[in-house]
Amino acid sequence: MISAVGRPYQLHVIRLLPREDVREELQKWCTYRHIEAAAIISAVGSVSIAMLRFGGKNEGTPIAGDLEVCSLSGTLSHYGMRLHLAVADSAGTMTGGHLMKGSLVRTTLEIVIQEIGGIRLLRKKDDRTGYDELVPEFIAP
Repeated sequence: MISAVGRPYQLHVIRLLPREDVREELQKWCTYRHIEAAAIISAVGSVSIAMLRFGGKNEGTPIAGDLEVCSLSGTLSHYGMRLHLAVADSAGTMTGGHLMKGSLVRTTLEIVIQEIGGIRLLRKKDDRTGYDELVPEFIAP
């Protein structure tokens, strides 16, 4: 197990606009704000395209339509992010996976992010998994 203890810090409220790329905008926001560690605590809205990578796959699969965001969760920092998205189509069928670039806001996406003080969330290659994985690290306040 790898762990670090942080403390609640600022809450941020973000609204993404039509046609904005969810992942790209969140990464730009983290970089601009120099976010060391944060987690998404709420997200509601819609996307017209959800580019999702399913478990065990290397490439993304585009899901298109009038899609309601049922869940967006994950960790963020200017070092990198890991985000999962679940959407429902007009029939109520739910699909979810790893959020990739190319997921576009349809009407709006309202996101509340909890910044975490006292730690940074790094992403480093883990030889056991082959992926860049979370490495939480204590930092002085």
